[in-house]
Amino acid sequence: MNIIFMGTPTYAAVILESLLKNHNIKALVCQSDKKSGRSMQLKMPPTKALILNKKLDIPIFQDLNEDTIKSLQNIPCDMIIVAAFGRILSREVLDIAPCINLHASILPKFRGASPIQASILENEKYFGVSVMKMEEGLDCGDILGIKVIKNTQQNAVELFKQLSHLAAELILEFLERIDCVMPLKQRECESSFCKKIKKEFGEVVLDNAQEIVVKSLAYESWPGIFLKNGLKMRGLILEEMESKNPAGLILKVTKEKVLVGTKMGSMWIEFLQSPSKNIVSAYQYLQGKRLKEGDILE
Repeated sequence: MNIIFMGTPTYAAVILESLLKNHNIKALVCQSDKKSGRSMQLKMPPTKALILNKKLDIPIFQDLNEDTIKSLQNIPCDMIIVAAFGRILSREVLDIAPCINLHASILPKFRGASPIQASILENEKYFGVSVMKMEEGLDCGDILGIKVIKNTQQNAVELFKQLSHLAAELILEFLERIDCVMPLKQRECESSFCKKIKKEFGEVVLDNAQEIVVKSLAYESWPGIFLKNGLKMRGLILEEMESKNPAGLILKVTKEKVLVGTKMGSMWIEFLQSPSKNIVSAYQYLQGKRLKEGDILE
C-alpha cells in the first residue's frame, strides 16, 4: 500500500519502522528540527532521523504549509497514516486520501495532546491504543481497532515505549484486515479531553502520597515533580495510604532511599535534586542538608 506518514516523536518512529517493512512509504511529514538539551543543539525528529539513517529515498516535509500540501496532493497515495503529528489536519489534507490516526488512548477517553499522562493520572485499569478515521474535530472519528494492556504501574517513559510497539502491531493488523473492518462510532457521552503538558503541572504539595506517586509516574520524562521551592523528587514508591503525618516528615532513612510522610500516607524517595544542582541520592541529599529522621523535608 502507498502511504504518506505523518508523525514526529519516538512513538511515531516505532510505528513508521514497522510500516517500512511491509508497505511503500511515499513521504514523511513531521515537525521542524528543534533545539534541545543544555547545549541547545538542533535535533531532528526521530521519524526524520529514522529515514535518513536508513538512507531511504523518501521525501521529508517539515512544514505543513500550502506548498507542502500541493506536493502531497501530487504524490500517489492510498492512505495517510498519522501518529503524534502534533497538529490538527485541515480539510485540504484530509481530502488527499483516507486519513487514519493512531491515538495513544482507549477512545473516546483522553482525546487530545497528552493521553498517556492523562491515563496514568486517572489510574486507569487498562492503557491502550486506538486506530481511528480522522475528521476535522479532535480525535473524534470512527474507531477502527483497539489494543490494550494492563496498568502495572508503568511510568510515562515505559508506557510510551509499550504503546508505540502496540500501535505498530495494531496498524499492521488493521491494514491486513482493512476490507472487513466495521467502523464504530465514538460515544460522545463517554469522551474526555487532555491538555498539552505544562511545566507547572509538575508542582506538588506533600498532602497525599498516593496522588504524588501517580503524578511522578505520569510526569517521569517531563516536567518531573517538584516542590514549590524547586526541589525535584525522583524514584517514588508508595509505602501506604492511610497514615496521617506532618507534611514532609522524614520517617526513615536508609542508604538506598528515604521514607517521607505526607498529610495522608507515606512514600519512599530514591533521588532528590535542588534547583541548578545535579541529581543525588535522597540519602546524600539529607547528609548534605544535615537532615535526619524526625526532621521536615521542605
